Amino acid sequence: MESKKPMFWVMEGGDGAGKSTQIRLLAEFLREKGLAVTVCREPGSTKLGEEIRDILLNRASLTIHRMSELLLFMAARAQVTNEVIRPALARGEVVLADRFVLSSIVYQGYAGGLDIEQLRAIGHIATGGLEPDGTLILDLSVAAAKARRNTPPDRLESEADSFHERVRRGFLSEAARNPDKIHVISAEQPVEMLQQTIRHLTEAIWASSQP
Repeated sequence: MESKKPMFWVMEGGDGAGKSTQIRLLAEFLREKGLAVTVCREPGSTKLGEEIRDILLNRASLTIHRMSELLLFMAARAQVTNEVIRPALARGEVVLADRFVLSSIVYQGYAGGLDIEQLRAIGHIATGGLEPDGTLILDLSVAAAKARRNTPPDRLESEADSFHERVRRGFLSEAARNPDKIHVISAEQPVEMLQQTIRHLTEAIWASSQP
């Protein structure tokens, strides 16, 4: 795999789908191919982002209105876009992000009840219009995701099953809306098999996107 231009990939999915593990494995694979890779997560990967992450995920006793929640996520996203993602792309690197604008569209929109088109507009402002070259959604049933959890749930993970069902349907709806850029992969398969599927899909999309 030879990089002829910087690429920005996002991995999405419900909580417990295994995004962090798969991003780590994909980054190792790409680095073995000789590519420079930057990995980031949302919210996080900047000092501001990590502070916001603590507020959003770890303060269970803190009441956060859904719109306030959205704007906190967007503030962290604006920071990581300008501090991490854009500079890495300018250096010609591959960027792998654990969540991006699609997460807000799904969590605060489809599941949380905020206006989805308004969310798209706010996301465009927060990122300066930056869009990923490809998005991989790891799809897993809510029951299977809960069974995999081996740590206490954070504030969003503690939402009702019905919320997480809407999250899953939201991701699938967005994939159906934009199948050329958003790809759904079953996360029911073992870690190693899932990683092989991700690598094959990534290589195929990569080859077709290079000039």
